[in-house]
Amino acid sequence: MPFLCSASIAVNAFAQEAQTKFKFDFGSGEAAKGYTKVTPQDTSVATKGYGFDFGSKVTAVTRDAKKSLTGDYITADKPFYFSVNVPEGNYKVTVTLGDIKGESTTTVRAESRRLMLEKAVTGNGDTKKYTFIVNIRKPQISTGGEVKRNAREIGKYDWDDKLTLEFNDSHPCVDAVEVEKVDDQITIFLAGNSTVVDQDEEPWCAWGQMITRFLKPGVAVADHAESGLTLGSFLGSHRLDKVLSVAKPGDYLFIEFGHNDQKEKGPNDGAYKSYTERFKLFINRAREKQMIPVIVTSTARRNFNDSGHTINNLGDYPDAARKVAKDMNVALIDVNAMTTKFYEALGKDNSTKAFVHYPANTFPGQTKALADNTHFNSYGAYEIAKCVMEGIKSNHLGIEKFIIDKTTFDPSHPDTVENFSLPMSGKWSVEKPAGN
Repeated sequence: MPFLCSASIAVNAFAQEAQTKFKFDFGSGEAAKGYTKVTPQDTSVATKGYGFDFGSKVTAVTRDAKKSLTGDYITADKPFYFSVNVPEGNYKVTVTLGDIKGESTTTVRAESRRLMLEKAVTGNGDTKKYTFIVNIRKPQISTGGEVKRNAREIGKYDWDDKLTLEFNDSHPCVDAVEVEKVDDQITIFLAGNSTVVDQDEEPWCAWGQMITRFLKPGVAVADHAESGLTLGSFLGSHRLDKVLSVAKPGDYLFIEFGHNDQKEKGPNDGAYKSYTERFKLFINRAREKQMIPVIVTSTARRNFNDSGHTINNLGDYPDAARKVAKDMNVALIDVNAMTTKFYEALGKDNSTKAFVHYPANTFPGQTKALADNTHFNSYGAYEIAKCVMEGIKSNHLGIEKFIIDKTTFDPSHPDTVENFSLPMSGKWSVEKPAGN
C-alpha cells in the first residue's frame, strides 16, 4: 500500500505540472523536441485543453521542414485566438514570432484585450522570442463564496477557465507559444470602474488593459475593475475579498473610483463621508495583507468651457482622494490632473479623438454617431496608461524598475493621434457598455 500511495502522489504531481506548463509548436511540420504540435485543425479546446478558439481561421506555412520550431508558423489575415486551460495564477508566456524567409508584424493581446506586445516586428529571415506575464483569475474565493458578477461578465474571457491570446496585425507569424505558471511575480491588483476595466470590445478601451504593454516580466497586472462600480459595490460584490484572498505581501492595490460614487445620494454618502471612509477601509485591509495601496484619482471627463479649458464635473471626489492619500501616507497617482492637461493639450475638438467619438457608419452596423465623453478608445487609454507609468516613477514605487520605457511622458505634450496605430481587436461592438 505505501508504494501505491507514493505512486499515486507522483502521478497527481505530474498531472498538476502538466496543467500549468505547456510548450506548443505551431505549424504543420514535425514538432520540435519537447513541444506539442498545434495545427490549424486543433480547434477543440474543450476536449483537448488547448487550441485555436472562437472560430479562428488560420493557415499553416512551412518554410523549411528541417527546422522543426521556426521552419513553419501559423498566420491569418484576421485576428485569431489561441487558448489553453489553466488554473488561476500568474503565467509567463513566451511567444516565438517571425518568418525565416520573410518579415512579420504581430500585435498580441491577452484575455479581454490586454495589450501585451505592440507591433513586434521581425526582419526578413528573423525570428524573435518575447516574454510577458498574464494573470488568470477565477470567480471562486478560497476563503468562501465567489465574486458576484453581473450578466455582462458571464462568459467574459477574464473569468473563464482559459488563458487566451489574440494574435493580430498586418502579418502575424506565430512559431511557438510557451506557457508556465510562475509564483514569484509582484502583482498589481486594480480596483476601479469602466475607465480601468478590461473593456471587452472595440472601440472602447481603458488604461487598466494598456499598462501591461509597458511592464516587463517580474510584475503581473490583475485587473479586477468592472463597469458601473463604486467603492461600495466593489466591496459588496466581494471583489476586494477576492483580491485579498490571492494577494501576497509586497503586492500592490491601485484604487480608482469616483465617477459612479458621485451618483450615490444617501444621507451618509458624499466625497468626505462614505467615499472617504471606504477608501480608508480599502487601504487598511490592503495593509493588513502587507500589500502596498496606491490611490489613483479618477480620470477627468471631457468637458470644455468656451475658453478651451476643461471643467471639473467630478465635484469634490478627486480632492477627497488626494486628502485620503495625504492623511494615510499613501502614494498618489493624480490621473485626474494629468488627464486634464492631456485633454487641454489636444484641444476641445481634437480631444474627441481620445474618446469613443465616431460618426455614424464608421463601423459595420453603426447607424448612430458615438459621442462618449467618459470612455476612451485605444489611443486615449494608451496615453493614460503612460500617465500611470509616470505616477509610478514619480512616487518611486518598487515596481518602477519593471517599466519598459523610462522616457518621461508629459501629458501636456502627448503623442499625436496621427502617429498612433494599433490594429483593432477581433472583438467589437457599437453598443455602449453599461455603467461607468
